[in-house]
Amino acid sequence: MSDDVNRKVELAWLMAFYGGMLTEKQREVLTLHCEEDLSLGEIAQEAGVSRQGVHDMLTRAAQKLSDMEERLGVAARFSRMQEGLEACRTALHEKRYDEAERLLERLIALDQEDNDGL
Repeated sequence: MSDDVNRKVELAWLMAFYGGMLTEKQREVLTLHCEEDLSLGEIAQEAGVSRQGVHDMLTRAAQKLSDMEERLGVAARFSRMQEGLEACRTALHEKRYDEAERLLERLIALDQEDNDGL
């Protein structure tokens, strides 16, 4: 995949977790950019702003999403948990019960660590 496509996928992924923290206009512009794959000119026409305005909005929204992920790490935590659960499911299907139990214990520890034991 190209860098542009990877960046759009990353932004869409972060928007799934933090999109509610963006303004409605930022969400609209990001959706048109990432999910509809519209150009800056097409988004500008759709949103009723200049191409520069779209660029600035995308830049600010992307920075806000990145900052939130850096501070909170919700998307990374979700990925770690999902990978661990998939590995556990595989171990169970292959009847490697001791390994599945170890994986579950690690996931529980990770969850407690991420939640400060709550």
